[in-house]
Amino acid sequence: MSGFWRLVLFGKGPRDAASPGRDLRIDVIRGLILLVIFVNHMPGNIVSSAMPHNYGFSDAADVFVLLAGVSAAFAYGRLIDQRGLLVGSLKVGARIWTLYIAHLALFVLVCGIVATAVVRTQNALYVEAINIQPFFSDTQAAIVNALGLVYQPYYLDILPLYIVLLALFPLIYIAARTSPLATLLVSFAIWQGATHAGLNLPNHPGEGGWFFNPFAWQMLFTLGVVIGRLGIVGAALPKLVLVDLAAAAVILFAVVVKLSSGNPFGIALLNDWIESLQIGTDKTNLAWPRVAHLAALAWLVLRFLKPDASLLKGMVGRRLASLGRHSLEVFCAGIVLAIIGQIILAETSFALLMQLIVNLSGITILIGLGTFLSWYKSLTARAASAPREQAATA
Repeated sequence: MSGFWRLVLFGKGPRDAASPGRDLRIDVIRGLILLVIFVNHMPGNIVSSAMPHNYGFSDAADVFVLLAGVSAAFAYGRLIDQRGLLVGSLKVGARIWTLYIAHLALFVLVCGIVATAVVRTQNALYVEAINIQPFFSDTQAAIVNALGLVYQPYYLDILPLYIVLLALFPLIYIAARTSPLATLLVSFAIWQGATHAGLNLPNHPGEGGWFFNPFAWQMLFTLGVVIGRLGIVGAALPKLVLVDLAAAAVILFAVVVKLSSGNPFGIALLNDWIESLQIGTDKTNLAWPRVAHLAALAWLVLRFLKPDASLLKGMVGRRLASLGRHSLEVFCAGIVLAIIGQIILAETSFALLMQLIVNLSGITILIGLGTFLSWYKSLTARAASAPREQAATA
């Protein structure tokens, strides 16, 4: 049995002590996804028609959650390996607290933006467009529910999902370290069991649950943790040409289906299924085609996009990486800009020129924010290291 398969089955490989550096692919792809999320959060604009979800079954949210698992493994899994579960869990807890505070601050800010828009435009529909009406109709209950993460206005549902998944990370990582395959099988069983049983967390008011069902979306997060764990120990994917071809076939099939107005294959038995794929698969409970499509994308990226590829190190790659390294700040700024952009587009009747201006302005601001944060981080790092260097010299 090869070292890779021993690692997948039993969590032990020939290079179990390997410790690779930061994977630039994570930062670059995550930066690109943050820009896609910003554009997608302004429905009805022409730029969103060119976004990846129009050519495949998965979308930016799927990639975001998968990368969250990968980056968590690199950030906290190594800490668990080196300093133990307690220290790693405390570090995870600190990050969860940061995410929680950021979510509440974003909630208040979004409510303030919508309220300002309603007062200035005298258009109360903005309250319904973002699902903020419970906050104004029953403020006390809305605040209590928001504190408990069981009231989530539109566009404010990804961070609560991330908080729940990150809280489960230490358990998932320990399981992945023991047996990645068994961990994936258990995660798969939870996903399918919750889907068939209708299990979800509550989202008040109303009877519906979380838009991103944590019991289903933990599957993608767990897959990301397993990929991250394999990366930590230096495992390389085996060269399986048949799997490469199958992954490419899934991507091609998705493109053909999404770009066709009807059944492109002319098989009557497939009509209903093809139509459901074209309309859109179940996002709340993570429909099968989404997982298959994302798995195919992940396989091809891991196989053919090397961590040291020149594409990642060029000017565009560096700018995207600066976004990915500061994903929380850029994500929150993107949500705010997207809501402001929606209001501007609605007030200007979605004029084509204004659509282009809003998209370009938002993307420019986000890239500028990522670049500034990277510069500021390097500046403070140099300032902190200076006294140590002076002391060492003395």
